[in-house]
Amino acid sequence: MASWTTDELKKIEAAEELSIASLRADGTLRNPVTIWVVRAGDNLYVRSVNGRNSGWFRGVQAHHEGQIRAGGVTKDVALEEISADNEINKQLDTAYATKYRRYAKSIIDHINSAGARAATIKLNPH
Repeated sequence: MASWTTDELKKIEAAEELSIASLRADGTLRNPVTIWVVRAGDNLYVRSVNGRNSGWFRGVQAHHEGQIRAGGVTKDVALEEISADNEINKQLDTAYATKYRRYAKSIIDHINSAGARAATIKLNPH
């Protein structure tokens, strides 16, 4: 499996937001959605703030592939679902609270809620 370059990790981590588009059955990309992105170690993660029923997340569940854009980086990715009880989620809660601390606590609490945790995706570069 491919891995992120140091430069890609730094650029995407520094970006305020990430644009993600999942792949349709016909191989075309869906319309991109803007979301928050965090880094844990050498990996990048996103969450659906509206949980597993949001439109873009349902697209992820169908094909587990897509494309991201953030910090000047455009990359095709495999979208790996992470279970809500995975240990990494504690690190991601902290990463979200730290990176987006300038936002209201209620917003951070929402991205770190059980529903959002259940819709956590690891971005694996192709």
